[in-house]
Amino acid sequence: MKIKTALILCAGYGKRLNPITLKIPKPLLEINEITLLENCINLIHSLGINKILINTFYLSEKIEQFLKDKKFNLEIKIINDGSEILNTGGGILNMINSSNETDFITFNPDTLWNENYKKYIKDMEKFYFLNKAKNILLLANEKLSFDKNLKGDFNLKKNIIKKDELNRLIYTGCQILSKSLFTSYEVGNFSISNIWNKLINKDELYGFESLEDFRHLTDLNIYKQLLKN
Repeated sequence: MKIKTALILCAGYGKRLNPITLKIPKPLLEINEITLLENCINLIHSLGINKILINTFYLSEKIEQFLKDKKFNLEIKIINDGSEILNTGGGILNMINSSNETDFITFNPDTLWNENYKKYIKDMEKFYFLNKAKNILLLANEKLSFDKNLKGDFNLKKNIIKKDELNRLIYTGCQILSKSLFTSYEVGNFSISNIWNKLINKDELYGFESLEDFRHLTDLNIYKQLLKN
């Protein structure tokens, strides 16, 4: 991998998994006896990335304690959102401000990542640099989603993301992006989709399709189903 730093978004409340997430932050929920966060870290490590920034806000002390106890053999730094939660865009900007890198890969730990994603992520990275992209999202067809209620938000035409009546592709929770996208933004509460929408309007948001089964921890009902599988 050319990209040296990964970001993991761990600040959210996980309200759709209440009451479990009243005491346990969503990234620390376990499936197959491994937390979502550790699962995500393992994939990042297997990609050859050794620097990880993790943003926290809700129940942040539990995530900090988990990382201390685990002693991962990686350079992991926690960047707290601060006094108010920052949402996806603000959280990412707050993390990249602490790094000298220009390109980052980001992960939502809500997805059950596994080794089969590696080839798609590596190919997506090649495409990103070859095409001098500023942002590329890893997408999956809604047919591959474990949660059948999840519907596609995007369509792809030659790796350019569109939004139209053919939307069948879901964002998996992994993207590569350039720091340059944030030059006109300040750290605050804003969604990364603000940036995506601007890029879509200019045909500058890229997508890469994963053919791996997409298992995402959407809500309590899906969590219970995933525990049985």
